[in-house]
Amino acid sequence: MSSSFKNTRRGFFQTTAALGVGYWVAGRAGAEEGTSEAKSGDGPSEKVRFACIGVGGKGESDMHDAGRLGQVVAICDVDDDRVAKAGQRFPDAKRFYDFRDLFDKMSGQIDAVTVSTPDHSHAVATVRAMKEGKAVFCQKPLTHNLWEARRVAQVARETKVATQMGNQGTATKVLRKSAAMVRAGLLGPVHEVHAWTNRPIWPQGGPRPESKPIPASLHWDEWLGPAPRRDYADGYHPFAWRGWWDFGTGALGDMGCHTMNLPFMALDLRDPVSVMAETAGHNQDSYPKWAIIQYEFAATDKRPAVKLTWYEGGKQPALELLEGAQMNESGSLMIGERGKLYAPGSDGNALTLLGGVQEIDVMFRESPGHFEEFVAAIKGGDPAVSNFANYAGPLTEMVLLGNLAVWTADAGSGPRIEWDAMNLAAKNVPHLEKLIQPDYRQGYSIG
Repeated sequence: MSSSFKNTRRGFFQTTAALGVGYWVAGRAGAEEGTSEAKSGDGPSEKVRFACIGVGGKGESDMHDAGRLGQVVAICDVDDDRVAKAGQRFPDAKRFYDFRDLFDKMSGQIDAVTVSTPDHSHAVATVRAMKEGKAVFCQKPLTHNLWEARRVAQVARETKVATQMGNQGTATKVLRKSAAMVRAGLLGPVHEVHAWTNRPIWPQGGPRPESKPIPASLHWDEWLGPAPRRDYADGYHPFAWRGWWDFGTGALGDMGCHTMNLPFMALDLRDPVSVMAETAGHNQDSYPKWAIIQYEFAATDKRPAVKLTWYEGGKQPALELLEGAQMNESGSLMIGERGKLYAPGSDGNALTLLGGVQEIDVMFRESPGHFEEFVAAIKGGDPAVSNFANYAGPLTEMVLLGNLAVWTADAGSGPRIEWDAMNLAAKNVPHLEKLIQPDYRQGYSIG
């Protein structure tokens, strides 16, 4: 490895985000102005040194992407069995079960971090990495709550490191072209959007499971991380944590950054002015079995006011809205005055036009691949589209606002929450502050 790369690593990573901040604000500039394909990166060619935090489930594929495009030098997971499995693939990587210990001992030996933990630990690990000058790839949703989403985006701007959220559909040609066509006027003015998912596919909506002995391989206190203390039980690790308010973000958080990604990019759906929900009812400990959430967005200089309805737990929009097209178990639908764009599936990588409209020629920035885009940004290329500051942070904020409405709808229909996006505050519903910005257990913080 050249001495020049050693001396300039931090400089490359801290200036990357500044090379194009605003370039992809909700995909507007690059796609509308006909930007060519993303740069492959003009920076150094040596391998990026990755630390991978969370190496099971989706974290396993994120770790493999890091190894494919860089060098995995550290692996961290609260489950010793998962660390052992990852160590078979990367035998030279240092092993940890506490990401705080990883940073204490390895900070000077890593360039970038993947964060693929349960949602409640995303922001704590991500902010520390950015503040230490590391590029960060974090799984969706970017954070566990609204304040964290705003704070993570702010720290990304301050540190100017390369960042990307793991909503992989953002890199697909179909999604980017679809968004560009809508922005170019294909559907005419769009006032109505629907998005739905087949989640949850895990148990939720019930009481806590019975306490059980902690498995020998699991570091339970570190798994809890910043969340309130509770006993270990079946149904938290390794997967069903998504259904618990303290750890996950429910079906909405799991899939919203995928399924609402296309409408978000196409219509710049940030900063809703109100949100309300209808649910199956819940105990404010586990998310409800189903929910329907309505967002309202004020008009901008680019589009009229928009109403977006989200459906989960088997709920779906009216079938007649699809004009004979088959209802997929997940999808999104944008309804304009000239026609409709239906994207069956969860990631916006399929397209069906309804109402007689036909595809139009548009220019848009193509991607070399989702993780490839992140590594190119680390090496000095354009910021990844789903960077924290300009895209992933605002998208996550928009998505997670829906859970504020779900919280208030614990017995059916909840109130219409008038939202002050600038101040992250509900104007008309009291006592939501701890849901917007919860407390953290001692030893964990976000500065």
